[in-house]
Amino acid sequence: MPSLHGKIVAITGASGGIGEATARLLAQRGAAVVLSARRSERIDAIAQDIREQGGRAATCVVDVTKAEDLRRLVSTAIDRFGRIDVLVNNAGIAPISPLADLDTEGWSAMIDVNLRGTLNGIAAALPAFREQGSGHLVSIVSVAGLTVSPSMAVYAATKNAVRTVHEGLRKESTDGVVRTTAISPGYIRTDLADSMADPHVREQTRKNMDAMGIPPAAVARAVAFAIEQPADVEIGEINVRPTVQA
Repeated sequence: MPSLHGKIVAITGASGGIGEATARLLAQRGAAVVLSARRSERIDAIAQDIREQGGRAATCVVDVTKAEDLRRLVSTAIDRFGRIDVLVNNAGIAPISPLADLDTEGWSAMIDVNLRGTLNGIAAALPAFREQGSGHLVSIVSVAGLTVSPSMAVYAATKNAVRTVHEGLRKESTDGVVRTTAISPGYIRTDLADSMADPHVREQTRKNMDAMGIPPAAVARAVAFAIEQPADVEIGEINVRPTVQA
């Protein structure tokens, strides 16, 4: 099994789903992880479980819409473990609905969490990466941005915006200091549907997840694959779908 021994990885949205699965897998493979989310009791419990299994884990309560919280996350990683090698931007919400519903509050929330939250992470991590001479930014995007479905226009737009930011950062980082990876999941069994505003969309999404969804660990393995590569290799983008998803 590949080893990530010595890597220091901070993860947003780590209180469940893909974030939790990523923290657990990376810790099993030797990385020290800093779990962040708004739910302190949940990330504390996960971190304690990781430590009881012999892993290294710390926590930091973070609201990704607040730039100072992301700076505190980076500082926590450096204070606890001496550096930060990887930031996994995983926090995201999907209060999706048809555009005709005019859910402007939901649109703003997706922009703030999915896009602005990622930008806040980049702004917090880049100075540390540059000072260290290396760093890796991993963002969980979505296949929803590759084929836009009804009711998902704004959600897909925020994810495509992150994909564009990643490509821009890659072009600006050909000195080899910063690597970027965008990972786009398809149907993964998580609680993302809970944030969906439209009850019909929410129910259909849950049915699709139950029918074809794959475990969050599938995405966690993709994260591990990207960050375990040697410094001269950059995995720019990975799509992770159930084999039965169209």
